[in-house]
Amino acid sequence: MNLIDANVGEEYVIKDIVTDDEELNSFLFSLGCYSGEPITVIAHLKGGCTVSIKDARYNINNDLAEAISI
Repeated sequence: MNLIDANVGEEYVIKDIVTDDEELNSFLFSLGCYSGEPITVIAHLKGGCTVSIKDARYNINNDLAEAISI
């Protein structure tokens, strides 16, 4: 399951980042998005979703949301 399928307001734990793009992987890591880290979907938007990671909120697009396995 990835973030696209997540319920709004429910906390999940990131299982894996599924991407072959090292730049994308590095970017997500810099946000604090890595395996074992809790993540909460705040809202689903037309082109992606708003997530909460470590008391910070980020808007991520559908490509990023699909890469985050929960």
